[in-house]
Amino acid sequence: MASLFSSINFHQNAPVSLVASSFRRQTSHPIHYLFRFNRTRGVDTTKATRSVIRCISAKNPSVEFSDISNLPSMSYISTLFHGVKKLESTIAAILIFVQISSPLPLFGYNSWSISPAKAVLYSPDTKVPRTGELALRRAIPANANMKAIQESLEDISYLLRIPQRKPYGTMEGNVKRAIKIAMDEKESILGSIPEDLKEKGSMLHASLIDGKGRLQSLLASIKDNDPDRVSVDLASSLDTVAELELLQAPGLSFLLPEQYLKYPRLTGRGTVEFTIEKGDGTTFSPASGGEPRKSAIIQVVLDGYSAPLTAGNFAKLVVDGAYDGVKLSSTNQAVLSESGLGKNRGYNVPLEIKPAGQFEPLYKTTLSVQDGELPVLPLSVYGAVAMAHSEVSEEYSSPYQFFFYLYDKRNAGLGGLSFDEGQFSVFGYTTVGRDILPQIKTGDVIQSAKLVEGRDRLILPDEN
Repeated sequence: MASLFSSINFHQNAPVSLVASSFRRQTSHPIHYLFRFNRTRGVDTTKATRSVIRCISAKNPSVEFSDISNLPSMSYISTLFHGVKKLESTIAAILIFVQISSPLPLFGYNSWSISPAKAVLYSPDTKVPRTGELALRRAIPANANMKAIQESLEDISYLLRIPQRKPYGTMEGNVKRAIKIAMDEKESILGSIPEDLKEKGSMLHASLIDGKGRLQSLLASIKDNDPDRVSVDLASSLDTVAELELLQAPGLSFLLPEQYLKYPRLTGRGTVEFTIEKGDGTTFSPASGGEPRKSAIIQVVLDGYSAPLTAGNFAKLVVDGAYDGVKLSSTNQAVLSESGLGKNRGYNVPLEIKPAGQFEPLYKTTLSVQDGELPVLPLSVYGAVAMAHSEVSEEYSSPYQFFFYLYDKRNAGLGGLSFDEGQFSVFGYTTVGRDILPQIKTGDVIQSAKLVEGRDRLILPDEN
């Protein structure tokens, strides 16, 4: 059908009268502004295309006409156009009647809808983590039974967003399913925990089922149809699930390629605490109230499970004091550290992104989000922490420069994904002080950065 219509790609300033029946040009990259972070580049903007009027012949699709006056027979095309429109209307009426009388999927009709390549960016149903805590929990390489419990409980988070009448019956079924798995698969769950951590694991397992504020309490809150209590008890249960999963993941679940053993690596989780100081004498205002202060604390959890090289390089820089006294710059999309030009610090780590559903990270390659590839650690989360690109090659991350991503759904596709998703090595998330990030201005300073947790998981090249 599409070959019978005029396809008009027009400049934004083209007269509206030109647009009689326009279709958006199907490209692999939707029109948007890409924001690239590195030492030399700022914002790249898309180039507007010139006006082009194409009429594709149904018999010979390769024939193009650059001017309407050159068309062979306007009256013939007009008659054909109206005939096709009538045929379309008739087919649409028949399809509607068939669908009403027999509500079955209309196989083959999807070919007229949005292309699969755009389905991820433009689908509002894309279930990507919306908080750093959720992204970090999903990234833990834990026992399959624990992941089943986790997924069952996380579904309740989506159900709670439904306005008015909430599906409490479905929520109750999810919790009962989680309890059944926890009880029936207790041996398997505890068997995945190292021997020296089994006692702590047993206590957490018992607490998950019967402890105060855990699954039984969550079940009671659901039966009382109390959404506020459900939300609190759900968060408590998921925290316990994450604690158990972390016990099951004492190190990496995959072997790094031999050529990458020369880099520092983080074989689990770590926590970095930043003290940020105002550079212009003004103050930070805590969201929770309290007195304004000239300095503020931000905590970032590093995820070595999904980005061991990137997180390891960053953790080593923190231990070496490389970020103490470093100035920050702020844009509407990120808080960016200094580039580190002239400083012989950090390793040239290859771009490192672990796709969802994969066993290990990919190196030196980006993800094709429009083809459905999503990272385990998404950029589309407020407070995501990632390395800028290397000035030399985008197959490598900067050895030093990092940024806090200030995700804003207004600058994203309808699926809630950043247009830069899958392009940077994300290695952690801000878990404390997210309210401070938008208050950081250009010229503010990292007074200090400390690795407060995870030093025992940081492996340096000379420690092999």
